[in-house]
Amino acid sequence: MIQPQTLLNVADNSGARKLMCIRVIGAAGNQRYARIGDVIVAVIKDALPQMPLERSEVIRAVIVRTC
Repeated sequence: MIQPQTLLNVADNSGARKLMCIRVIGAAGNQRYARIGDVIVAVIKDALPQMPLERSEVIRAVIVRTC
């Protein structure tokens, strides 16, 4: 389960490496935990150089995989 302040590894080629969850918005009802398929609001903590995404940018993300 993903909750606010959780650090996440990124699984796509957007240029971001690590995200920190700041809000769960796609969960059923008023839950504070995200599971696979839920939408979260996150801030980029680490990004690849020379990519369109930058550090400290706020984005929306979908949870697609957990370990």
